[in-house]
Amino acid sequence: MNEDEFRRQLKQQGEELYRDMPWRQDTRPYYVLVSELMLQQTQVDRVIPKFEAFIAAFSDERALAQASLANVLRQWQGLGYNRRAKFLHDAAKEIIERGGFPDDESGLVSLPGVGKNTAGAIMAYAFNKPAIFIETNVRAVYIHHFFNNQDQVDDKDIREILEQTIDHKNPRAFYWALMDYGSWLKKQGVTPNRSRHYKKQAPLKGSVREVRGQIVLALTTGDASEVDLRRSLSADERFEQALTGLIKDGLVTVTNGKLHLTK
Repeated sequence: MNEDEFRRQLKQQGEELYRDMPWRQDTRPYYVLVSELMLQQTQVDRVIPKFEAFIAAFSDERALAQASLANVLRQWQGLGYNRRAKFLHDAAKEIIERGGFPDDESGLVSLPGVGKNTAGAIMAYAFNKPAIFIETNVRAVYIHHFFNNQDQVDDKDIREILEQTIDHKNPRAFYWALMDYGSWLKKQGVTPNRSRHYKKQAPLKGSVREVRGQIVLALTTGDASEVDLRRSLSADERFEQALTGLIKDGLVTVTNGKLHLTK
């Protein structure tokens, strides 16, 4: 398939498979930032109701920056990977301190929790700039169309073709089409696991991450001593590592012998 044929097919698929999402209805940078951090490791269907509730609680970056981390973590419950909530909270504070939302890669990647791919997504979706970024749906589409007979595909090879095929006039709609088409392809059995950069998410059950989530959830109801918390969670050998990690990450604090979500 040549590049022109690919663009035509992608445009058609994007129109047919378009998925309506609140951060597409309103592409202000804050909405895109919240959605991008929520979508890391989490499916769209789970994110939409959590996004809507989060925005209802913290309508903009100033409201989020002024909220306590404890309240942010309470709103985040159900999404997992709670460090993302702290990254988002810290990013909002930095945006307010800087006096505005950065719109270039160097400014965006300096925000907590924002790497090059997330920065590229924000530039494309919020500012309609032709940034280049690669994630799982992008890999699925390009591997399917351009590397169908190749066992292992490197992101640099995908990047070369992405740079040649991106719509410079409307990159926002271009990436929406890639996301929706890639999601559909994966449901048809086309997976990006031939990418050298593909990593399957580790199962939650039995992981330290599972216990981290249990601790945060328990502390949303109030402070607790470590002894009481261990007892209420029927703690096993994962507890100490989970709690130590939460304290190190700044999500949980110890005050006067009591554990609580960081204020």
